[in-house]
Order: sequence, then structure tokens, then C-alpha cells
Amino acid sequence: MSRNEFSRRRFLRDGAVASAVAWTAPAALSAAARPSNADFLEVGLPKSELLTPALCVDLDALEANIDTMQSTVSANGIGVRPHTKTHKCPAIAKMQMARGAVGICTAKLTEVEVMFEHGLDKILLTTANVSPAKIRRAMILRKWCDGFTQAVDTEENARDLDAAAGEAGVIADIVVDVDPGGHRTGVPPGEPAVALAQLVDRLANLRLRGMLCYDGGAQHISGFAARRTQAIERMAPAAETFSRMRQSGLNVEIFSGGGTGTYNIDHETPGFTDVQGGSYVFLDAQYLAIGGEDDDNTYNDFEPSLTILTTVLNAQYEGRATTDAGAKSCTINQPWSIVIGETGMSYTSGSDEFGTIRYENPSRIYQTGDRLELIVSHCDPVVNLYDKMYATRKDRVEAVWQIAGRGKNQ
Repeated sequence: MSRNEFSRRRFLRDGAVASAVAWTAPAALSAAARPSNADFLEVGLPKSELLTPALCVDLDALEANIDTMQSTVSANGIGVRPHTKTHKCPAIAKMQMARGAVGICTAKLTEVEVMFEHGLDKILLTTANVSPAKIRRAMILRKWCDGFTQAVDTEENARDLDAAAGEAGVIADIVVDVDPGGHRTGVPPGEPAVALAQLVDRLANLRLRGMLCYDGGAQHISGFAARRTQAIERMAPAAETFSRMRQSGLNVEIFSGGGTGTYNIDHETPGFTDVQGGSYVFLDAQYLAIGGEDDDNTYNDFEPSLTILTTVLNAQYEGRATTDAGAKSCTINQPWSIVIGETGMSYTSGSDEFGTIRYENPSRIYQTGDRLELIVSHCDPVVNLYDKMYATRKDRVEAVWQIAGRGKNQ
């Protein structure tokens, strides 16, 4: 048994007191994590026989997307550290690691726990933990997961992490989160970020690994030329900060950030080490609209692999039809979901249970009982609505994947 596997089993077996009340770590392959009998029965079915709404991922497209990202960043001399907040699915994270990712990212502490429970151990938590309960729980996890790295963006938080790490008897790996200008999270670039990195480096129970800077606003800038110009300009203060950290003798092996919209631009930022792409595995209507290097109207670097299979319930009213995929299946994010393979119609999911197709100059008219597939509006929140996704190839179910991170938002 490897040391990592032993650590994971100890973590899962022992649990710990991590807050004011006792907290027990999740049991490996708990009932929630195990495939059900129904899942086994669904493997091998034609996609057309699935109950709807059904969240489906096309394996050929998914694998092509992962390979496109990996080959592009490798050719550009950097790595990819995929953000699993998009898919929340250990099976996909393992595919990404097997194809060359340097590690994975998560947005929340409970997502880290799920990924570690399922055998992943190179995990960067990109959101700072600030409450005492979360900090203690994170340090318990660090005791068993050697590859767990946490973000920090204030001196007070750094001191809190140091104290908790000392109490837990661990050395916690830390990256400084640098604000790209959106003022959502992160310490300001320049002297404040350098000073925070120097503090982390001095604290006895912390180990500085580098910094991260994620510019979410740059990911959806329309038009490749404009996106490239703005992304490089907006990351310049972070690049200068990273350079100052390195020149001052700090350990800065990580300069992580970027994403799906800038994955083929991020390497132009000096010192940049890896892209935190998430949505590239699925793509969605929001990303399709930003345009790519070869097509200003459609972002075609990646294929839409994630779809919602839905059934028409009512087609008796002129100019419209009703489906079984509403807000609880699609969200109300916009642009709205796109009906695959059709033109002259729109799809909305404003009703909780029902979606609406409206015809203008349609390529076809749907009848009651017909199936159709939707390109999702925004993949991250859509995935978080489902317990499982169907991995299909040639329209047949090859596997049923549990979305083990669903609802893990703490």
C-alpha cells in the first residue's frame, strides 16, 4: 500500500473533531458514492431510453477537449491544473490527471474532501478558508493529504492558518491569492502581495509554494484579439508581483490562474506556470458566444460535450412546445440553452419544471414524446443540479458517473 493510500484510508477511517462539534470524515465508497443497482442497469442502454431530464456527456467530445487543452498548454511550455468546480466528478478529474494535468483545483473545502476520498491527492483550494471551523478542518485534511495546498489573501488569515497548522502538527502548503483587479478575492498586487508572501515564508507552520491570480472577467471577453490584449494587460501587475517574489528569494514554483477563455493566451504572461481551466471539458452556450482565434462568432476550440436530454410533454399549441427540463434541470442562466442541430427556434427554462420551445422559422416541429438535446447555458451550476451524469459513446451509455461533489458548497 502506498503512503498516499494509507493516509487517505486513515483520514477516512479516523475522522476528527474539526469544529465546535465532532466532525467525522466521509466514509470511502459510502452509500452516496456507490453506484446504485439502477446505475448498473442503465449501462449499455441507448441514450434514447434514459429517463429525462438526463445529464449526458459525450465521451468522444470530452476526451478530445481534455487532449486539446493538454496538448496546447504543453506546446506553450506550461501546465494545466483543471478546476473541478465545473464537473464535481472524480471520474473526470482522474481522466484529466491521467492525460497530464499537474494537479486539480477546487473552490470549496468540501470539494477537496470529496476528491481526496476518491483517490486524488494533488489539490489546490483556490478559495481562502477564514472561519475557525473550516481552518481546523482543512488542517486535519492536510495531515492526511500531502498534496493539499491552500490559498490566503490577508495577513490575519495567514496567522490563523499558522496557528491551526501548529495545533494540528502539520506544515501547510500555501499560495498567495493575488487580485487581478476585480476586487472579488485576493490581496492587491505589488507590495501588499509581496509582504504577505514574505510573512507566509516566515511563519513556522506554513510553507510558501507561490501564488495564484484568476481573472474571471477576462474569460468571456468577446473576440480573440480583444480578449488576448486585455488578458495580458490585466495580468501584468500579477506578473510583476511574481517577479518581485522570485527576486526576493521566495519559493514561487506556482503561478497559477487563467482559464478556458484564455488557455492559449496565458503562457504569454511571464512566469505563468499553469492554467486553471474548468469549463473546457464541457463547453456551454456562454463560452460558445465569445468567439475564438479562428472564428470571431463561435468559440470552436472545444466541443460541447455536456447536454441535457429532454422530452416534449405538450405540442398542441401553435408556435410552441413544452418539455420536462425547466429551471431545476437547466438553471435560468443566460444565454438560454441551445437546441442541438436545430435552427429557427429558441429555448427558455424560466419555469421550475418545464422548458419552452418557441418557433420562429423552425427547421422542424416537435411532437409529444419527441426527445431533444440541449447545450447547457452555464455548465457549472447545471452540473450541481444532478446526482449523476451518463457517459455516452455513439449514443449508448458506457458509464454512469456519480457527481460526488454535488452540493459540496461549503
